[in-house]
Amino acid sequence: MILRKMRRKQPGNKPHYRYGAVICTALFFVFAVILPAKAEMRSYPVVKLQSLDKITARAEIFEARVGSTVKFGPLYIKVQSCRKSDPIDEPESASFLQIWEIDEENEAQWVFSGWMFASSPALSPMDHPIYDVWVLDCLSDQAPEKKEDELDSSEIQPAPNEDGDGVTGSTDN
Repeated sequence: MILRKMRRKQPGNKPHYRYGAVICTALFFVFAVILPAKAEMRSYPVVKLQSLDKITARAEIFEARVGSTVKFGPLYIKVQSCRKSDPIDEPESASFLQIWEIDEENEAQWVFSGWMFASSPALSPMDHPIYDVWVLDCLSDQAPEKKEDELDSSEIQPAPNEDGDGVTGSTDN
């Protein structure tokens, strides 16, 4: 009590609690706003996919390297990217897939092109009446160089044109 009275009476002593409030506000801003925005997903070389044939109830789990194309029934699945969050962050794996189908007339039709998320497959689903494909996880480079499911470039049917007409190599004049 005596010390408090002495502090008040000395000239030049100002309360420092205002500086503490400013520092706390600045620290809150840094930890709550800036640091979470820098959390990024890391690229992985292998994606783990699951596929389902709805008619025969055949389900397969397979792995594919980024840049490779695998075949499931009449579907061709090209893996463009696979990313996974850091272990400290909320768990999430996402893969950019391009999926097309070759029909009876040997024409390519786009089935899906976009990001699929392992934690919420319904967010960006592949819409096909017979087949389902979804992402399970992104894996490190512990897979063999070439999986037996992966196709050589000579075995891959070409994807549809970018304009989405579904016909490969057509010329409209």
